[in-house]
Amino acid sequence: MANAKPLALMTALARLTMPDFDHSEFNRILLEREVERFLYDEAELLDARQFSAWLDLLDDEFRLYVPITQNVRYDMKDQELSGEQRDMCWFDEGKETIRQRVEQIATGLHWAEEPRSRTTHMISNVRIKEVAGDEANGHVVSVSSAFLLYRNRGQIETDFLVGRRLDRLRRHEGSWKIERREVHLSQSVLLAKNLTTFF
Repeated sequence: MANAKPLALMTALARLTMPDFDHSEFNRILLEREVERFLYDEAELLDARQFSAWLDLLDDEFRLYVPITQNVRYDMKDQELSGEQRDMCWFDEGKETIRQRVEQIATGLHWAEEPRSRTTHMISNVRIKEVAGDEANGHVVSVSSAFLLYRNRGQIETDFLVGRRLDRLRRHEGSWKIERREVHLSQSVLLAKNLTTFF
């Protein structure tokens, strides 16, 4: 994971050598790069099936919300997504349920993951939408990104899941934690036989 000390050193160096330098923009770029790297490292853990290490990246109050996308009239866009903790969703769960799913997969008796899936998470268009907090109390950032999740299982079972993620991340004492993940799938109908992979 990205270390905050080299970033602080680069900022201090920029202040000494370029007095007219836009430090706020420079800091924003550094923060965006740090968040990007965190998301890429997370994707690598998932693809390597290092689910226990991935769980450590989730805040204890983590919440995952993946609504069902419905086909609605143009003027009914606010009804396109099923509601969190109200309607049926693909996923609407906390960290404890996810931990149970990971433990079930680890038994080797999970029929939907035997043989196991091979996945590739592709993350792009990472954008920081909002920053709150500071170095002393920890940054909280709202991040949007696009993703493509490829999954292959067995001989010919292949799935593509495509969409956008809205994440809320908290950095405290040099480490990032994911507090919330909202996933908006571009598909209104999923052809996958099951949903055992993690977004």
